[in-house]
Formats: sequence, structure tokens, C-alpha cells
Amino acid sequence: MHQPITETIPAYQAPPSFLRRLARRMLSLLILVVVLWSLAIAFIWFQQEKLLFHPEPLAPKFKFNLPYTSEVFVDVPGAKIHALYLRQPAEKSKGIVLFLHGNAGNLETWFTSADFWLDTGFDVLMPDYRGYGKSTGKIESEAQLNDDVMHLWNSVAPNYKNKKVVFYGRSLGTGLAAKLATQVPADLLVLVSPYESMTQMAREYYRWVPTFVLRYPLKTDELLPQIHSPILLLHGDQDKLISIEHSKHLLALNPKARLVEIEGAGHGDIHNFDKYTSTLKHALQAL
Repeated sequence: MHQPITETIPAYQAPPSFLRRLARRMLSLLILVVVLWSLAIAFIWFQQEKLLFHPEPLAPKFKFNLPYTSEVFVDVPGAKIHALYLRQPAEKSKGIVLFLHGNAGNLETWFTSADFWLDTGFDVLMPDYRGYGKSTGKIESEAQLNDDVMHLWNSVAPNYKNKKVVFYGRSLGTGLAAKLATQVPADLLVLVSPYESMTQMAREYYRWVPTFVLRYPLKTDELLPQIHSPILLLHGDQDKLISIEHSKHLLALNPKARLVEIEGAGHGDIHNFDKYTSTLKHALQAL
């Protein structure tokens, strides 16, 4: 009997020169990816202020036409912060609302409801951040922002001994208001469209960005457990910029917090909804 003849076909082996060229190309591609990623990270590091803050300056001679409202300037290190200061007639003031607005525009677009505040019985101090409106200087760090807010509070605090104190933050301003509430006792902290932190926002929008790059982490979630004041969270359920899930997570961090969802409201129009204005007015009048 003859044994069957079997034939083994040798596996194809690429020429060494081809493998070397392939390895070099892959290494070049990897280096290119690393270089582009590094350049993107460097851009975010150095251009962070332009990405986060969108100020609109105002001419120094611009005039506001608001009842019972004056313009004030508060000296801070290296700059002057411009603010609008609404004061109730005579001795009718229940206290003060320090209002910290969002990351775009200026006081012309933010202070549009003097009549609403007059009805609440509260005075209101609303500043523009550095570079916004008539405020001078430029934003350079989170610590600087918080320091400016403290200077603003100290400029009016002597007027409100034994009166009610409310810190109000909207969007960007929520992290600043929360920080102030850990340092100064308040009767109420109002956070409108708040974020857990800018770190969490970066995870949602720029997952490829490492957290060490963020020079403005604004960790509201770490601040909330330290706050002893009642906390009112107001958030639109149609907010596409900062999801209402941020407020829901913040709600779980402090037993004194309550969340009011504004049905149909987005990020920039929440103040146009009756449920928002009625909830806020009732909370202030109840103090």
C-alpha cells in the first residue's frame, strides 16, 4: 500500500522590507495622533477663558434706565467690577439678593426685570464679571472669580445686618454662588440651571480631554454638602446645554435642597415661564 502524498503549502511571509515600511508608517501615524492631541490639549489649556466666557463690553457712557437702580463700581485686585444695585424705597427692604449671572452677555441683557424684584421686597446687587459690560480687567482663574464675588458681597454686607440674605446663581454663576454660600451664611441659595461641575460637563462634551487640563473645574457637587442654607434648584426639563440630570444629582447631595422642574423650559428661556417666576417669588416672599 502506498501512503497518500500530503503537501504542505508554506505560509506567506511578507518581505522584511515591507514589514519595516509598515511599522514606520504605523509609528508615524501614532506620532501624528499624539502631536494633534497634544496641540488640542494645549489649545484648550491656553484658550479656556475664550471657550468658557463670552463677555459683551458696554461703552462707559451707556445709561441704564431702571427704577430705583443705580450703578456702582467695586474695586477688586487689578480691576473694577461694575454692578447694578436696585434698592427698595425707604425702609421696605427685606434684605439683599446677590445675583450672579451666566457666561454670556452683560447687565443690559441680564437685568431686565426690575419690577419683579421690586415686588419681592428685596434689594438686588447684580455684577458683571471682569471684561463684561463696564467691568474692567479680564478673568484669569477660578480663584480670582470667587475672590471678586467675595469683594462684591463685602461691599454691601454692612447694609444688611439682621436682614435676609439670598445668593442667586444662574448657569455659570451657580458654582460661584454655591462657593460663596460655603463661606457666608445665607437664608436661601437659589441655583438656576446648575451644573454638577465643569469637570462633568467636559466629560459629556469632550470625553477625550483629561481633567487635569480644566483650570475652571467649578465643582458644585463638592460644595453642596457643605452648605447649611435652604437650597432651591430650578431647572428646565428641556435644557439641552446643561441637562436637568445635573440638578437631580445635586438634589441628592443635600437634604435641605429641593428641585422644581420647569416643564418645557430650555436653558436660555427658563425665566419666561410662569412656574419659574411664581416659584422664585414665593420662595423670596416666604423668607
